[in-house]
Amino acid sequence: MRPIILAGNWKMYKTQAEALAFLEQFLPLIAETAHQVILGVPFTSLGGLAVRLPATVHLAAQNIHWADFGAFTGEVSGPMLREVDVSHVIIGHSERRQYFGETDATVNLRLKAAQHHGLTPILCVGETKAQRDAQATEAVIFSQLEQDLVGVDQQKLIIAYEPIWAIGTGDTCATLEANRVIGLIRSRLTHSDVPIQYGGSVKPENIDEIMAQPEIDGVLVGGASLEATSFARIVNYGSVCR
Repeated sequence: MRPIILAGNWKMYKTQAEALAFLEQFLPLIAETAHQVILGVPFTSLGGLAVRLPATVHLAAQNIHWADFGAFTGEVSGPMLREVDVSHVIIGHSERRQYFGETDATVNLRLKAAQHHGLTPILCVGETKAQRDAQATEAVIFSQLEQDLVGVDQQKLIIAYEPIWAIGTGDTCATLEANRVIGLIRSRLTHSDVPIQYGGSVKPENIDEIMAQPEIDGVLVGGASLEATSFARIVNYGSVCR
């Protein structure tokens, strides 16, 4: 049975003080959850949160370099992340691809580096609005998977389908369509039990409908993960038979 994984990607939000205030409010609200919860926080907050999290809540970094050390200004290595008890890493997010020159080749290197250091990567894939309008969704995603997953252990992997046109826009991909695309992603994998999340304008108002889909194993949440009660509602979504 595939696990349910509910992850928040804070991106470049929250100081250390704000992160701790969030945690103080958030943890009591999810005390009864049986699902796996991941917080993808800025590098500055990783150490402070690591010592305050229960075993049911995990930390994700938002990047990892493929080298263990070196002259790579602004990057962070696997040993540095392990030192502060990080367990997961978000890799290949569309914002990294769009704004910081991330390619499928570098995504692949980062994925393998994460696994080499015992970290579970969350690989983000997805298409732009122009690509969807051109009916190229499948071709784009299949190409990403083919290049990104070379030499990657699929038994130690999470994938997030994030249609780029739905990220931060409020325009959520229709749940049946998200389920269809995630099913197609699963069909291209050699390990069918890889957890596959949906990401893109996930919020308390649509989480129950999203999680009712049989192919969707969780969500990767952006803006709605920044507010404790909002993200707690997502984590505590309605009971669904899996």
